[in-house]
Amino acid sequence: MNAVATQKGPLAWTIAQWQAAYRNEGATPETLLAAWAERGNAPDNAWIKRVDGATLARQLDALQGLLEAANGDLTRLPLYGVPFAIKDNIDAAGWPTTAACPEFAYTPEEDATVVARLRAAGAILVGKTNLDQFATGLVGTRSPLGAVPNTFNPDYVSGGSSSGSASVVARGLAAFSLGTDTAGSGRVPAGFNNIVGLKPTKGRLSAAGVVPACRTQDCVSVFALTVDDAELVADIAAGWDARDPYSRAQPVGSGNPWPAQPRLAIPAQLEFFGDAQAAAAFDQAVSDLKASGATVEPIDFTPFSELAALLYQGPWVAERFAAVEALWKQNPDAIHPVVRGIVEQAANYSALDGFKAEYRRAELTRGIHQALAGFDALVVPTTPSIYTIAQLEADPVTLNSRLGIYTNFTNLADLSALALPAGMRGDGLPAGITLIGMAWQDHALAQFGRQWQARLALPLGATGAPLPAAGLAAPPARDTVRVSVVGAHLRGMPLNHQLTSRRAVFVEAARTAGDYRLYALANTTPPKPGLVKSASGAPIEVELWDVPLAAFGAFVAEIPAPLGIGTLELADGRQVKGFICEPRGLEGARDITEFGGWRAYLASLA
Repeated sequence: MNAVATQKGPLAWTIAQWQAAYRNEGATPETLLAAWAERGNAPDNAWIKRVDGATLARQLDALQGLLEAANGDLTRLPLYGVPFAIKDNIDAAGWPTTAACPEFAYTPEEDATVVARLRAAGAILVGKTNLDQFATGLVGTRSPLGAVPNTFNPDYVSGGSSSGSASVVARGLAAFSLGTDTAGSGRVPAGFNNIVGLKPTKGRLSAAGVVPACRTQDCVSVFALTVDDAELVADIAAGWDARDPYSRAQPVGSGNPWPAQPRLAIPAQLEFFGDAQAAAAFDQAVSDLKASGATVEPIDFTPFSELAALLYQGPWVAERFAAVEALWKQNPDAIHPVVRGIVEQAANYSALDGFKAEYRRAELTRGIHQALAGFDALVVPTTPSIYTIAQLEADPVTLNSRLGIYTNFTNLADLSALALPAGMRGDGLPAGITLIGMAWQDHALAQFGRQWQARLALPLGATGAPLPAAGLAAPPARDTVRVSVVGAHLRGMPLNHQLTSRRAVFVEAARTAGDYRLYALANTTPPKPGLVKSASGAPIEVELWDVPLAAFGAFVAEIPAPLGIGTLELADGRQVKGFICEPRGLEGARDITEFGGWRAYLASLA
C-alpha cells in the first residue's frame, strides 16, 4: 500500500490501515481526503449530504489543532484523519439533520455526543447517510430519496433503517459509520451487505443529539468492515453522558470474558419463510461454530418471538408518534405514507395498554434471561430472508415485519448484539449471523466475533478486498487485568486451570524485552520457572491473558513465594502485569535463558 501515491482515496481501508498510512508512510489527511470533497456531485442516494471543500477544510484545520495539542503524537488521536459517516438522524454541528424528511430539517449548533467524541479522537466526517424515514423500517426503501440498493445486487434491499450507513461502509466510502438500532436497524443492513454491525448495550453510547424513534429503546450503533474497527469506535464513543437521561455507566465487574469454548444457544424453532438458501447458510454457520470449538444447543424461542411482536404490535408505536407529532399536526403529508401508517397506530392504544404491555415486556424479559442463563450468547440468523426492492414496494409492511423476527426483541430485553458476516448464499447475496448476549457483554461478543471473522477470512464488505492481518494489538478488555504468564500457567500446563476457571481469556503469545533471564526454580511442585530482570538477558516467550478484575485478587492469592506479580516490559514496548521472582528464589535454580522459554526448556528435558 502506497498511501501517499493514492490520492483519489483508498477503498476498503480498515482503521489500522489508515493509521499506518499516517504514522508510517508520511501520508497527510489533506492528500488522502481531498477525493471525498471532489465526489460531492456524483449520483449516489446512499448519501443525503456529503462533505464539500469548505467543510472539509474547516475540519482539517480543527484536526491540526488537535494534533498540536497532542504535541504531534498520533497515538493520542486513534482516529486521526479517518473518514466516517453518520445516519442523518444524528446531529453534526452545521450539517442539516433531516431524518430523511426535508420538511423536518433543522441545522444543529452542536454535535451529538457520540459525534463529538469521535471528532475529538481525530475522525473526519465525510457525509450524512440515507435512512428509512424517522428510522422506521428495516428495509431501506422508505425515503424520499428512493430505495438504497443492496451493494451486491441492486435489485435487492440494503436493509434499514440505517441503509446508507451500511452501504457506504460496504463500498469502502467510509472507514466506519454510525447508525441507530431500535428494532434491528444496526444489524439487518450489516447482514445484507457483508459487514459488521455492533449494537451496544442500551445506554452505553449516548443518544443525546439523536432524533428519537422509540426513545426508551434507541441505541446508536456502529458499522465497520471488521470487528476490531467496530469495537474501537464504540469504545471511543461510549461513556456516561449527562445530556442523555437514558445514558448508563457500565457496572464494575460486569461483562466477564467468555471461556475458550463458549456455550451458545440457537432457536429450536427456526423460521425462514420458505427461503431454503437462508436456511442452508445458517446451517453452515452452525457447523462452523461447532468446528471452532463452541457447544451449540437449541432453546425454546417462544418468549423471544412474543417479545419481538410487541415492538410493532403494541403501544411502543406511540413512542414513534411522539417523535413526529409536531410535524404530523402541521403537515402529515410530509411523512412517508408507510411510516405515517405505522405511527398513526398510536391512536389505537391507551395509557392502560401501555402499562399492560410494559408488564408483559418485563415478564418476557425475565423468561429470556432465564433461558439464556448458562449460555454465553444466543446465535440467530441476522434475518430469515432477503427481498427485492419490488417485493417491498408491493408488500411493505408484512415483509418488513418478517425481517425483524430475530432482532426486534433485543432492546426490549436489554441485550447486546453483534452482527457478523457468515459467508455467501447460493445466489451470491451475503448471509449473516448475530450474537446476542446479556447487557454489557459487548466486549465478550467482540472477542468471539474477532475470532469468527479471522476464521472465515471473508472479503471486506462489497469491495473484494481481503481481510488484513491483525493490526495493532487489542487493548485489554474492560474490567480485566492483562497478565503475562511464563511457566506453569501457560496453555496445556498444570496450573492453567487457575486462569480458565476464572474465565480468563487467552489474548496472544508474546515475548519480553531483551533484558530478562529465566531460571528453573529448585524444589517446586509442579515445576516452575522464575523470571528476573537483568542487565543482560534475552527475550523470553510468554502468554498474555485477560483476567477478570473481580477474580484477579483470588488468582494472585494462589501464587506461592518466591513468585509474585509485577510489571513486565514486552518486546514491542508494552507494559503488562506478569510473573516475577524474588532474588532469594534463585538459590539452587538453573539459568535456562538460552532456551528462550519454559516450553523449550521442558522439551529439552524430554
